[in-house]
Amino acid sequence: QVQLAESGGGLVQAGGSLRLSCAASGNIFSINNMGWYRQAPGKQRELVATITRGLSTNYADSLKGRFTISRENAKDTVYLQMNSLRPEDTAIYYCTAQRNVPKIVYWGKGSLVTVAS
Repeated sequence: QVQLAESGGGLVQAGGSLRLSCAASGNIFSINNMGWYRQAPGKQRELVATITRGLSTNYADSLKGRFTISRENAKDTVYLQMNSLRPEDTAIYYCTAQRNVPKIVYWGKGSLVTVAS
């Protein structure tokens, strides 16, 4: 069992920056990958970025260069640094954690990011 708690969402002006945090608790030693997804109203949930325990990263192509995912294993925390924010980045951002055996994906409750034009 893993619980994920996001923080750092809010309102920001276009062109600004915001950092999301996600703290994991519970059976944290079972976690391999962590990541971020987002979902805007009326749209399907999409991948933002993932990061392995070994700190290998993967990004959605459209977000490369603006968003950076990082991880502090000792703190069981993953971050998403968002720069040059645009109104289309407005969405609920969800933290995820994955274990491989058995394969389970845990989801946070989400954090709303609103980018004003």
